[in-house]
Amino acid sequence: MMLSWKQLILLSFIGCLGGELLLQGPVFIREPSNSIFPVGSEDKKITFHCEARGNPSPHYRWQLNGSDINLSMEYRYKLNGGNLVVVNPSRNRDTGNYQCFATNSLGTIVSREAKLQFAYLENFKTKMRSTVSVREGQGVVLLCGPPPHSGELSYAWIFNEYPSFVEEDSRRFVSQETGHLYIAKVETSDVGNYTCVVTSTVTNARVLGSPTPLVLRSDGVMGEYEPKIEVQFPETLPAAKGSTVKLECFALGNPVPQINWRRSDGLPFSGKIKLRKFNGVLEIPNFQQEDSGSYECIAENSRGKNVAKGRLTYYAKPHWVQLIKDVEKAVEDSLYWECRASGKPKPSYRWLKNGEALVLEERIQIENGALTISNLNVTDSGMFQCIAENKHGLVYSSAELKVVASAPDFSKTPMKKLIQVQVGSTISLDCKPRASPRALSSWKKGDVIMQENERISLLKDGGLRIANVTKADVGTYTCIAENQFGKANGSTHLVVTEPTRITLAPSNMDVSVGESVILPCQVKHDPLLDIMFTWYFNGALTDFKKDGSHFERVGGSSSGDLMIRNIQLKHSGKYVCMVQTGVDSVSSAADLIVRGSPGPPAHVKVDEITDTTAQLSWKEGTDSHSPVISYSVQARTPFSVGWQTTTTVPEVPPSEVSGGGGSRSELVITWDPVPEELQNGEGFGYVLALRPLGVTSWIQTVVTSPDTPRYVFRNESIMPFSPYEVKVGVYNNKGEGPFSPVTTVFSAEEEPTVAPSQVFANSLSSSEIEVSWNSIPWKLSNGHLLGYEVRYWNNGGEEESSSKVKVAGNETSARLRGLKSNLAYYTAVRAYNSAGAGPFSATVNATTKKTPPSQPPGNVVWNATDTKVLLNWEQVKAMENESEVTGYKVFYRTSRQNNVQVLNTNGTSAELLLPINEDYIIEVKATTDGGDGTSSEQIRIPRMTNMDARGSTSAISNVHSVSSYIPIVLFCIVNALW
Repeated sequence: MMLSWKQLILLSFIGCLGGELLLQGPVFIREPSNSIFPVGSEDKKITFHCEARGNPSPHYRWQLNGSDINLSMEYRYKLNGGNLVVVNPSRNRDTGNYQCFATNSLGTIVSREAKLQFAYLENFKTKMRSTVSVREGQGVVLLCGPPPHSGELSYAWIFNEYPSFVEEDSRRFVSQETGHLYIAKVETSDVGNYTCVVTSTVTNARVLGSPTPLVLRSDGVMGEYEPKIEVQFPETLPAAKGSTVKLECFALGNPVPQINWRRSDGLPFSGKIKLRKFNGVLEIPNFQQEDSGSYECIAENSRGKNVAKGRLTYYAKPHWVQLIKDVEKAVEDSLYWECRASGKPKPSYRWLKNGEALVLEERIQIENGALTISNLNVTDSGMFQCIAENKHGLVYSSAELKVVASAPDFSKTPMKKLIQVQVGSTISLDCKPRASPRALSSWKKGDVIMQENERISLLKDGGLRIANVTKADVGTYTCIAENQFGKANGSTHLVVTEPTRITLAPSNMDVSVGESVILPCQVKHDPLLDIMFTWYFNGALTDFKKDGSHFERVGGSSSGDLMIRNIQLKHSGKYVCMVQTGVDSVSSAADLIVRGSPGPPAHVKVDEITDTTAQLSWKEGTDSHSPVISYSVQARTPFSVGWQTTTTVPEVPPSEVSGGGGSRSELVITWDPVPEELQNGEGFGYVLALRPLGVTSWIQTVVTSPDTPRYVFRNESIMPFSPYEVKVGVYNNKGEGPFSPVTTVFSAEEEPTVAPSQVFANSLSSSEIEVSWNSIPWKLSNGHLLGYEVRYWNNGGEEESSSKVKVAGNETSARLRGLKSNLAYYTAVRAYNSAGAGPFSATVNATTKKTPPSQPPGNVVWNATDTKVLLNWEQVKAMENESEVTGYKVFYRTSRQNNVQVLNTNGTSAELLLPINEDYIIEVKATTDGGDGTSSEQIRIPRMTNMDARGSTSAISNVHSVSSYIPIVLFCIVNALW
């Protein structure tokens, strides 16, 4: 349906006024699907469903095989909503493809095609079938020959009389492709009458053919023979994605052949593949592309074998990868609409507009399925459909194109009435009216038109950006938006305020329980702004009503001081003062430590009681932020008056438990001996407990001498540099005392057992080679890796007289310096620790580069302007024993500075962007793989005055050859070089 220009303009303006939520093109909710109608069915009608939503509500029409259906013929067709009811369907006139068209004032869409087929099954012709005569042991095929039909069939055979059906096994097979009965090897029990039974899977109708008599010949028994495959699948069989594929294979033969299957490419069958009917049917459910390929059926008996081959090819109907979606565009804009579908073979694309083929023209093009329309106008509005199709099917994707034309309007996207910003900030003012095409924007402050400068930018989206805002920027800003359909204005008032600053911030405090403190929080803020103070304690908002007995806000309008009365241990923590205005927020934090008396000891228990002593132990309680200095132990008896302070003596474990070092298979443990005054009796000694890290049980031993500071545990099972957990306890004649805290000690180191791997030598220049390697694993280092030793010697030297370089253990490379040029050097690397060095790596070699050219760049010429210097020089040619030139470096600096800058170039010229308001000193060197070559003579480029620069109009007058210029300015150069 085509709409007039005025109608489209009207719809476009209605959309811009907010009607776009009311108007909607048709969208299918339900589409017709394929149907098979059983001939002779008691139901005398068939319904094709079609339903679409839209506003206005769509109306419907239908086509059959591309021609409109006359819905006024009510005795044949009825329209129920969008559904088409076919009355008394006829195979001759109603077979074909049906499509539904849904239309409203915004356009038309077309449904997918729905195919109507009629299923029927006629009777067999009443004609007697000839007798089949075979020898015993011979194979036979009994033909079915189904009658005329439409729709899928299934086959079975009756033996003699109903309901005795032929049972399929390895000897007998009924093909569901041909309907024939195959007997691989006839036996005497097979003699009788066979009747083919054909059933329609759609209508369930069943018809029987005439019986076929099977008799045995009297001229003897058939001898053995090799398999002959009678049932086989096509050489090429297309299979749809997701379908269930069944391949049949059956052979005649004596003895009865065994059927097996395989893939020709040798790949194994996937787990989903099933073999049915005694291997006569290979079934592949949910067919996918990886299931395609060649398959083989092998029929085999003792007389031989036969093979049937066929290829399954994969195909897939198109399915959407990218659908098109509704789009709204302004007039004069461009549209790019892409739809993509996958399928095999690859789908092709075509487009419909309002149910008809899209007419292409210069501004409307289709390429690879993508639709492009340039310079849109309102007549381009409508319902579009992209169709992706291949020979196996097609799919539709529908969407609405709405081309709108409207004057600018701020009603939906109004500008902010007031914006507050800080001095020095950057602010962007938005101007985004609804307009089609997009409006052009200009700005005014008051009555003055805004112009761009270093602080003010007119943005591409119509907005205005002001950088480094000042008080002078206060005022009303108006955006004027205009297109060919009209103009509109929107305004924003900008208020500029001073930033909020905390002038007196809270500081860390250390107080005691019961004190009262004030945490200050005072600010300076812009008087135009309201201010709010908020306090947080350990991340939680402080509730002054709930905690009013301790917390109180004090101070004036610019102060948010926090008073804490009768402070308690629970008040220790982090306090944050947050200050907020309508423009900004600042905060400051302080830590408050509250100290008090320690808490009671925990888990007090009596470990041992004698006639005159009792041994106690306990766990530390809370220290209330003050370290515990000492403990007081009190006791009482039934005869004492109150609690009495007792005399206590701690039994102290050794301190400074450590160790390490020693010889192979040793673990050395050291400690500071316990002083005699703390040994608390006779028979004092040490108990040593040790275990490998990760083991649960301890190994213990005793050292009886109280003055011994060291013990060596020896065992051949001790691995080098292995971690052990160690603790040292004490004992005397009264019993054992406490152990020291557990510490980790490493067993003795041994030399590394492996050499570094992946050793590589790389020549860097004529005098340097870099050697790199992979670090050795920690477990194989047998100790704390101190470093690596790199040994090297040249081609003419001896390995025994090699030089050495050492690097730290965390390094994996080393540079060999001071080498001779163009000479092969050999090198090897080994690791070392405190026990010694490990084995060397395999030897690698590298050859140093040739020396750089001795010839400097000659005839350096320069040309100066007021902003740059142009340099040219002669090419440096390397001698046979020198490295080839790969480029040049230009070194330059001002005469007043020592900081030299470098420019790299591949050619014999360079351009330096230098303001010629100072003297510059320049030199040029050739670069090679062997390093930098000899420098050219230094060039001084004198500072050029404005008058000199203006006078230099000819390039020739400003070109100075160094060789010709030196005699003239020799005195100046001698006095100016660095």
